[in-house]
Amino acid sequence: MLHLSEILLQHHDIDSFDRLCEVVTERARTSGEIFFRIDVKPPYPDTPPNWEDRLEGAFVGIHSVTK
Repeated sequence: MLHLSEILLQHHDIDSFDRLCEVVTERARTSGEIFFRIDVKPPYPDTPPNWEDRLEGAFVGIHSVTK
């Protein structure tokens, strides 16, 4: 299981929500994990109201979720 908190701890260079979505997509492709746990709220000022849906979409590869 891939945890959002783990991504945030391992990638201190992430500076925006959009970049976080990119990293989630990368990790989903390379980790082989099939489950994604959103266990914390992203700390970025540009985090949108639908942040959970967008992160889930980034994990499963759905790019139709709008900003």
